[in-house]
Amino acid sequence: MSARAFNSLFFFTFIFLIVSQSISSFHPLDPLTPSEIKTIQHTIKSSHLGSTQNLTFQYVGLDEPDKRTLLSWLSNHTKTPLPRRAFIIARLENQTQEIIVDIKDNFIVSDRIYNGYGYTTATLAELEAACSLPFTYPSFIESVTKRGLDMTQVVCEAYLVGWFGEERKGKRMAKISCNYRGGTDNFFMRPLEGVTVTVDLDAMSIMGYYDRIRVPMPKAEGTDYRASKQKPPFAKRTNGITVVQPDGPSFTIDGHMIRASSNSGDSSEPLLILERDGEAVAVAALIDSTPSSIRTSISVFPLRRVLE
Repeated sequence: MSARAFNSLFFFTFIFLIVSQSISSFHPLDPLTPSEIKTIQHTIKSSHLGSTQNLTFQYVGLDEPDKRTLLSWLSNHTKTPLPRRAFIIARLENQTQEIIVDIKDNFIVSDRIYNGYGYTTATLAELEAACSLPFTYPSFIESVTKRGLDMTQVVCEAYLVGWFGEERKGKRMAKISCNYRGGTDNFFMRPLEGVTVTVDLDAMSIMGYYDRIRVPMPKAEGTDYRASKQKPPFAKRTNGITVVQPDGPSFTIDGHMIRASSNSGDSSEPLLILERDGEAVAVAALIDSTPSSIRTSISVFPLRRVLE
């Protein structure tokens, strides 16, 4: 699998509230590092799971310690590092595997086949491969030709069909929607109406094709959004604005920790840890208005469990 596809994996949103302590640059909720991701990849590919060529990684992320363990670590001033584990969702032999890997000791803690509701997300490599299928499909080529369009100007995008509570059918499907460039970069304004393509992502083949109706293609004129393509009259330019802090920022960044001024006026109070897997605030401490009073809790909302 390509590095681009491997690095695109993502599947959870996390929000935590915890006790605010003096914390070193290392934290158990720090996202996986590039070297850790390489270790995980090597560990799985070197195991029995890596014996086939069709292993793909749909998601790789931190397997967070439970609430009690994390609170115990926060109250321990020696700050002995907690075990680092990763949670992986992979596809193997048309089945979804949930895997937990011990990163430090390089071994698989557990792996199981997931047979619950819903489907795994797709990798960029899968979506790119799905988008290329219509261009060699005879019925699609015929549909484009009958509309008098240039095949080199056709652009296709893949969208996951999703799961809406129906009985599980075992197939991971994507819908291919195609548009026509032909004189504009805003090709979404020129859809290839009436043509529907569905793809089996595991077999990577077209499983359904429909050409229901032909309608005139919208004109390209006036659809291009690029500034170089705009024509007068133009609206008056707005005045510029600058926001500065003359005395410097009121926060400091230590690894994935942001330390900001709290209600008690103590700037050393860590209020937020952010960049959890690059997208979500992972840790926050709430300071009551009463001096030295800290109201804290931990709430975990893994999206995977919600979907199950």
